[in-house]
Amino acid sequence: MENNTIGGYSMPRIGDSAPDFEAITTQGRLRFSDFGKNKWIVLFSHPADFTPVCTTEMSGFAKRKNEFEELNTERLGLSIDSVHAHLGWVNNVREKTGVYFDFPIIADIDMKVSKLYGMLQPNESETAAVRAVFFIDPKKKIRLIMYYPLNVGRNMNEILRVLKALQVSDKHKVAMPLDWKPGENVIVPPPKTLDEMNERLADETLEKVDFYLAEKALA
Repeated sequence: MENNTIGGYSMPRIGDSAPDFEAITTQGRLRFSDFGKNKWIVLFSHPADFTPVCTTEMSGFAKRKNEFEELNTERLGLSIDSVHAHLGWVNNVREKTGVYFDFPIIADIDMKVSKLYGMLQPNESETAAVRAVFFIDPKKKIRLIMYYPLNVGRNMNEILRVLKALQVSDKHKVAMPLDWKPGENVIVPPPKTLDEMNERLADETLEKVDFYLAEKALA
């Protein structure tokens, strides 16, 4: 796998194989290549434990556990903190709010995984991971990447929306229009030959703007 670099740190790209690693987590030692077999993985980093924005975000991933499970998806968190800090934070949040971070959180104290995934962006911080989200399919291929700065929390509805979009697109071989949500029309691939174009123009089951832009409802 070839990576771009920013500030000397690797930057995996969409379509790359997700870099493998071993790390200590709140659920013990984890080898990424053995994690989430036959499942999607959402790998997300946060800047630091015991911080306000991160607490709201991690709580969001915890509260919506059932939705991720329904989408056959494992959650995997990370920050540049020790496992002892992670455990203390998890327990503190559970005591104060009743929310339990039941997914593994990587203790990336040596910044190995953060550097491997381009989560350290020097113009933002060299000692804290930005708010990155990697969507990784069951073949361990990176399918979508989101980056947020330290001071702006992520949108959990958008994270779940694009996860659903990726899965629906894979299953039905279609694309998603602007603001697509489950249940709405999808875009069928454009024709590649004159014969396909003429078939498209004659197809009355599609909602067409023109031959190159056509939508359909999924059964």
